[in-house]
Amino acid sequence: MYFVRPPYLYKKIISKGIWRKSKFEKIIYLTFDDGPVQTITNWVLSILKYYDIKATFFCVGDNVQKYPETYQAILNEKHAIGNHTYNHLNGWNTNTTNYIDNVELCEQVLNIGNPTESKRLFRPPYGKIKKTQLKQLHKNYKIIMWDVLSGDYDKKTSPEKCFKNVIDNIRSGSIIVFHDSMKAKNNLEYALPKFIEYALANGFIFERL
Repeated sequence: MYFVRPPYLYKKIISKGIWRKSKFEKIIYLTFDDGPVQTITNWVLSILKYYDIKATFFCVGDNVQKYPETYQAILNEKHAIGNHTYNHLNGWNTNTTNYIDNVELCEQVLNIGNPTESKRLFRPPYGKIKKTQLKQLHKNYKIIMWDVLSGDYDKKTSPEKCFKNVIDNIRSGSIIVFHDSMKAKNNLEYALPKFIEYALANGFIFERL
């Protein structure tokens, strides 16, 4: 089970996270977690290029090392990048020292290809992070959470429901999460282009974080 829009209590616990941007401008922020994965990330890049919009990719360090050319393609297209740990760690199940070390290892890998432009953005995998981890990371990173979760990764969610999850909940300043991963492939391929067309037709502007 997942919540398309995060519960108030969860946002209060992770109060230092950025859940939504300006409420007064019709700008939204498209983000992708768990990549890069060669086939699906390249497809996402082609869709973004077709519609001439920019997004933010929260990359897993291990995947960056597996698919360096795909990671470089993200940078070449001038999308923003963020840190999603090196091994896609669940913070609740990881001690703080190991978690921080894993984040820093990911950051080192990200900066090999992007030494000057990193804004040091971080999103915890699964949205699960301990207060001790959050406190340390907040010193050096902007903690980016989300306003709308598409649910594309959930096998029980149909492509049509994934699309509806997003269009029913976007609003000015929304940070929207999709996944450039193989498990999200079917839902993503259906929902992403339709969502982009819907958003553009309704006057939304896409920006990277």
